[in-house]
Amino acid sequence: MKKLLFQTDSSLAKTGFGRNAKALLSYLYRTKKYDIVQYCCGTDYSNPTLKTTPWKSIGTLPDDINERQRIGQDAGQARIASYGGYLIDKVMKEEKPDFYFGVQDIWGTEFAVGKPWFDKINSVIWTTLDSLPILPTAIENAPKIKNYWIWSSFATKALNEIGHKHVKTVHGCIESKHFSCLTGEERLNLRKQNNIEEDAFIIGFVFRNQLRKSVPNLLEGYALWKKENKPTNKTYLLLHTYWKEGWGIHKIAAEYGIDPEEILTTYVCKKCSRYQVKKYTAEDQNCSQCGSEKSQVTTSVGYGVRENQLNEIYNLMDVYCHPFTSGGQEIPIQEAKLTELITLVTNYSCGEENCEEGSESIPLEWSEYREPQTEFKKASTHPHSIAKEINTVYQMSAPQRSEKGRAARQWALDNFSVEVIGKFFEDFIDNAPSSNYDFEKEDSSEDKKKNNPEAVIPHIESDSEWVLTLYKKILATDNHVNDDGYKTWMKQLENKIPRSQIEDYFKKVARDHNQKHFPVKMEDFLDEDDKGKRMAYVMPESAVDVFLSTSLLKSLKAKYPEYNLYFVTKPEYYHILDGNDYIHKVIPYSAQFDNTIYLEGTAAHEGYFEIAFTPHLITQRTNNYVHNSKDKVNTEALCTF
Repeated sequence: MKKLLFQTDSSLAKTGFGRNAKALLSYLYRTKKYDIVQYCCGTDYSNPTLKTTPWKSIGTLPDDINERQRIGQDAGQARIASYGGYLIDKVMKEEKPDFYFGVQDIWGTEFAVGKPWFDKINSVIWTTLDSLPILPTAIENAPKIKNYWIWSSFATKALNEIGHKHVKTVHGCIESKHFSCLTGEERLNLRKQNNIEEDAFIIGFVFRNQLRKSVPNLLEGYALWKKENKPTNKTYLLLHTYWKEGWGIHKIAAEYGIDPEEILTTYVCKKCSRYQVKKYTAEDQNCSQCGSEKSQVTTSVGYGVRENQLNEIYNLMDVYCHPFTSGGQEIPIQEAKLTELITLVTNYSCGEENCEEGSESIPLEWSEYREPQTEFKKASTHPHSIAKEINTVYQMSAPQRSEKGRAARQWALDNFSVEVIGKFFEDFIDNAPSSNYDFEKEDSSEDKKKNNPEAVIPHIESDSEWVLTLYKKILATDNHVNDDGYKTWMKQLENKIPRSQIEDYFKKVARDHNQKHFPVKMEDFLDEDDKGKRMAYVMPESAVDVFLSTSLLKSLKAKYPEYNLYFVTKPEYYHILDGNDYIHKVIPYSAQFDNTIYLEGTAAHEGYFEIAFTPHLITQRTNNYVHNSKDKVNTEALCTF
């Protein structure tokens, strides 16, 4: 059986990537032809919930909490680790897949492109790109990616136009059997169950409550429609989302004079898993269906409704409206079409494809604006266009809506159903050449990049250039201004965090990296002919402590004249010791010099030095020489030996 490794959101997650994974991997699993491993972004490696999937699922983050905390100190490293970059080499060596599928945003997959195995096995980057100009990293990596697939033709066309003809569109897929138009009687019963008037006109929007979903535009458009057309039916906005993040929906609605009673949302019970559509009051509501207290919440990425329940929620709607600034595919648009709803869609980004001939979407007009920092072109959907097209559907006869709805469903089936996309994957896998790559042969190219914690950073006026220099000179990596790590440090500088503090942190990360991937071998720094005649003096830092330590060296040599003295410190302090006649050799400090027993030996371990002096342990590590200033030791005598 061919082994497939998919790096993407967990199939248990209520995200676009997660739902795509659930549909596609279920399809491939049912063929019984493949050994499937899902590498789940943002999840601990051994998370027990991952064991509930029929295929093997593992997380991208280390199980050890201390290791996760260390990684989490830097936003850039934390992001890469969450996507999978930290454990990818371990996973590849353990699993030895024949296929690698990186199914994420482009910045969540680019770490894989530089790996030695990437072009040796059947590797695919299947990603989303939602704005113009195309992200530079997506362009720069294009020649390195043989199988480069984009979820929407919007970005495919842009990459093709600049010469990357091998890039193709492969849509994210939907388990279409879960979504359909219910009968008229079933729809009326759903309304009764949720205390909604039978003849009410409901505009729906299924979305994650984030800034790129144009909630203010929808609210303004809805208010304009009511003001200009004065509909005779009771009207509602049904916003299926999580209210505790993103837009302050009620606050914005009040600005446009919208009665909060007209805004419905979906609550789901964490105890009985049943849902209710009603007006939003707060999270943690009592469930009227099972009687549990404070168990009802609005739907989120972490906790949501089942597909059959979501289908019912779509069937409560009369029209679906999806205004957004940009998007990689926007799966709810296709789900709405599968339930035979007419969809109003911003005609930009993936919306262009969802508004093409035959889709039966009604395009919404928009104006361009530039997103700060990224400089991406984004769409601001015109509220007047939303108002106009809501009224277009409101005025349609029932037969007109039904005809357009059936055509929309067929278009979605032809282009996005798991049967179509799954068959494409099946054919690709079955016809791909076999792979015999030896994952044990080479280490990760990232691991081979030795960091430089001793780098001297010049004075640079520009904060932006200074941060990028830290990444380049200390961490041996190119960082883009759109990366989260860069943005985090720029924010820290805006908040007046000292540059020295940030630089120290970068150097710590570099030292940790080198210690992990390039461990210091003690033997590399010791002479072969003085075994049994060595002593070490360890003082890693600071400049003052290293300087004061030089006062002890004469007496040390006088006491142990037959021993070679190795002075252990950080390279930035070497200059203090230049020309000191009492020192045999200065060698670089690493954490292993904190273990005196390791240095001097014990039992089967013979050690490296006959004597190891480690005064830094009681001054720079535990500070146990202070004693609340109540000790009787003459501090002036501490500088003598």
